[in-house]
Amino acid sequence: MPLLDLRAYGPALLLTLACVTVSTTVDAQQRANTDTTRRTAPRTAPRTAPRTARDSATQLGTMQISGRRDNLVGLATSAAQGRIGRVDLRQRPLLREGELLEAVPGMILTQHSGDGKANQMFVRGFNLDHGTDFQTRIESMPLNLPTHAHGQGYTDLNLLIPELVDHVSYSLGPYYAELGDFGSAGGATLNLVRSLPRALAQVEGGAWGYRRAVLAGSRTRGAHTMLIGGEAKGYDGPWQVAQGLAKRSAVARYSWQGREQSLSLLGLSYLNHWNASDQIPERVVDVGAVNRFGQIDPSLGGSTARHSLSLDWTRTTGTTRTQLEAYAVRYDFELFSNFTYYLDNEDGGDQIRQRDDRAIFGLNLQQQRILPLGGMQHLVRYGVQGRFDDADVSLARTQNRAFTDMVRADLVQQGSLGLWTTIESRWNRWLRTTAGVRGDGYRFDVVSDRPENSGVRNATLASPKASIIVSPTTALELYVGGGLGFHSNDARGTTIHTDPVSGDAVDPVDPLVRSRGGELGLRLSGARDLRTTVSLWTLRLDSELLFVGDAGTTEPQGRSARTGVTVANFWRPLRSLALDGDVSFTRARYLDEPAGAQSVPGALESVIAAGVQWTPWSVGPTGVVRLRHFGAHPLIEDNSIRGRSTTLLNASLGVPVRGVRITASVLNLLGSRGRDVQYFYASRLRGEPAGGVEDVHFHPVEPRQLRLGVSIGGWGAVQAPE
Repeated sequence: MPLLDLRAYGPALLLTLACVTVSTTVDAQQRANTDTTRRTAPRTAPRTAPRTARDSATQLGTMQISGRRDNLVGLATSAAQGRIGRVDLRQRPLLREGELLEAVPGMILTQHSGDGKANQMFVRGFNLDHGTDFQTRIESMPLNLPTHAHGQGYTDLNLLIPELVDHVSYSLGPYYAELGDFGSAGGATLNLVRSLPRALAQVEGGAWGYRRAVLAGSRTRGAHTMLIGGEAKGYDGPWQVAQGLAKRSAVARYSWQGREQSLSLLGLSYLNHWNASDQIPERVVDVGAVNRFGQIDPSLGGSTARHSLSLDWTRTTGTTRTQLEAYAVRYDFELFSNFTYYLDNEDGGDQIRQRDDRAIFGLNLQQQRILPLGGMQHLVRYGVQGRFDDADVSLARTQNRAFTDMVRADLVQQGSLGLWTTIESRWNRWLRTTAGVRGDGYRFDVVSDRPENSGVRNATLASPKASIIVSPTTALELYVGGGLGFHSNDARGTTIHTDPVSGDAVDPVDPLVRSRGGELGLRLSGARDLRTTVSLWTLRLDSELLFVGDAGTTEPQGRSARTGVTVANFWRPLRSLALDGDVSFTRARYLDEPAGAQSVPGALESVIAAGVQWTPWSVGPTGVVRLRHFGAHPLIEDNSIRGRSTTLLNASLGVPVRGVRITASVLNLLGSRGRDVQYFYASRLRGEPAGGVEDVHFHPVEPRQLRLGVSIGGWGAVQAPE
């Protein structure tokens, strides 16, 4: 199969290239550089009083973003949008890199198969698996991988170097035209730093062979800045089989800032390999055959590599801002798993190998401008997003990581093109609206080792969005919004006709799955940096059909509906003390199942996150305590078996000593014996019945541990606001 079939993709590529001169893409609000004054959307910084339409800015302004205390009244288009800056992120005690996203209200990230594998993600009543229905990007580059060997939308955050993440922008719900595939539950963008005030050198050590080193620095000459950074990390963990994690990450970035234009070239490189610690059945722990940190199959593990180069060019002239982004990614992945042990193969076991080898190319373009219309000025944004994946994915049976036979192997070329536009209008001092629409076209081309599973599918979808924002006072905004979204299904599921395991005939799935969402929201900005948002939301999916990478086939889940409420708070009662607390409650149900069998397995019903940050002096010691809780939840449709709740408390203390910062972090401070993930399914151990035993399978949280770190330079001590 050719790398790029121009006959199939030529028209789409030509259309994309033709748009270069007229459009660019990325949400300017999400690209504001935290704690740094940078160019933003064509608005001025918030004033003490709301602007009328005639007061709207006619020149691009600037806005300083600091973190969760920022006042987004007059800027956000829903109560479910926000930004978390480096001041907040740097103070979070982290067990894993992906936990940076737990700053998003209601979001939980866990692990069930080794720290080199993508996190298990939960938000808004979704068990997102490894990322389906939540769009995640590093600046312009999407992290979600469609038609991935392990799971649709696979999102690996382990490549991050947390110290080099500048800020996180998030938007929950399908109400934003710039969010496309995997954006039904919302999306987040991780923005990296462009410079450091001082070179950073940091080393850390802790229990179970934890060791980590970070080096980074930047140099600026005139308008030119070069930043280079790297991380090396190793960790064995408390597992019976040492994890042997070996992570290597590197960042290189060149930035140029002119009077009207800016340019960034960003290179990322990531390598990792590990031994896995998959979930284990509850029954073996209950009888003492295996301890909580043991394994049934000791030969599991994986490796991954990701190398990327991205370009970001921006030009701002008067009331017009144009942005062009392009990226190329080389990705390689191999994973050995065994979830059912000896259910299918009593002698050799059920171990499988999943491989994914792909190249990704993308182009994002956007233009935004002030448009005078009807005596008023409107902010108009429009853009195009193009992406092409050329993937070689396979599923094989193995024993002790040795190949035994192939289940299926596929060459997949998947191309997509999305066009979108949004207009934001301020009608008077208290009313503004946004209206948008996006259109998406997809082409799936699958060449399978079974000819009957090969084929080509095309699909298109239009998704309108709208919001009304009312500002009764300068400190309060009310939101009513809604929109349509979607996620793509695995390309192999769209052309499948024969189950590669059983040989039975199966029906292909729809390429694109529609979602519908709505929200009522409130945003309050009070004294002493008090920030409160409340979101009452609902979301429906036409189908939760998913391609099951472990079996090589599709599994129908039916239509579903989710409703919930999320309350997020930030408050600084004293200059030296900051408090935050987020609470999220969700109800998720299947719509086509009989009464009493409508619960969605794995859908978290309650999530609580809270923290206290103490900074007694403007530059000096800091103390942080953070609570993270998710409640009991159904593991099967009739809700008769429920997963246990999990509560973790983490704490850290940082002290500067003669130019060196010493940090001590205690993870799982209370020694909780909670669980990261829980599933209910049938598995078989040696000597058990041929049909296996249905049981809860779980992965425990890691026990209490101390990590010590010493750092010089970087952003230095956290400063309390003046």
